[in-house]
Amino acid sequence: MDQMNLPNGLPFMKMHGAGNDFVVIDSRGRAGAMVTPALAKALGDRNRGVGFDQLAEIRDGAAGADFTLDFWNSDGSRAGACGNATRCVSDYVMRGLGLDAVSLITARGGLSAVRTADGRVSVNMGAPQLDWQAVPVAQDVDLMHLPLLGDPVAVGMGNPHCVLFVDDAEAVDVAGLGPRYEHDPLFPQRTNVEFASLIGPDHLRMRVWERGTGITLACGSGACATAVAAHLRGLTGRRVTLDLDGGVLEIDWREDGVWMTGPVAHVFDGWLSPAFLAAHT
Repeated sequence: MDQMNLPNGLPFMKMHGAGNDFVVIDSRGRAGAMVTPALAKALGDRNRGVGFDQLAEIRDGAAGADFTLDFWNSDGSRAGACGNATRCVSDYVMRGLGLDAVSLITARGGLSAVRTADGRVSVNMGAPQLDWQAVPVAQDVDLMHLPLLGDPVAVGMGNPHCVLFVDDAEAVDVAGLGPRYEHDPLFPQRTNVEFASLIGPDHLRMRVWERGTGITLACGSGACATAVAAHLRGLTGRRVTLDLDGGVLEIDWREDGVWMTGPVAHVFDGWLSPAFLAAHT
């Protein structure tokens, strides 16, 4: 998008990573952030707006980072992390800067991303949060065996996750069960919910309910949390392949953080009309 020749309105991009879809707004060079809760909610409406699983706003970098990234859910609430959007935006920024690696700042802190030899993008999502106050949950409980139906695991990845290991992820009523866990009082900030089954050595099938959004085809931070939980439960090693509804993600829990690798796609560019902006800002 040519930031020097903007007509009235606001440019945006539509991207997806393994079917996890995003609206991306590039606000670099502007005085401040453009996205408000009202605008995020309006844009997230798939009938009256654009529709997305998450919205990502790119802002100028700080503390030596190449850029800053803010995330929003489709209900207008803020999201602390979004791994697939981070990979997609990192790919866009790397192409613009002519680089194969970038650093960025999110609510999670400082992250880094690199382009792999096969064209995919890897992002270091940081160390998992395995303390009850950091996830967070409402009280000091065993995070590896939460006192909830299904014996789930709680993992923080800059946002809270509730991971349930089931016999067959395909058979789970994600739409019915997801909201129950999302809004359980044990999670004061609500939670993302993952249902995973072991389908081979270091290979999981995962389906997801994202807080503030609902069922999505993929969730990067959820894939990271699920891989961490699976290793801590003794189900897998530290390198795990996850089959999600929208594609395949590879997770590698290293000493420096949890790395996630997968495909990225820049689908189209568009413009939000002045009338739409005036009605929702």
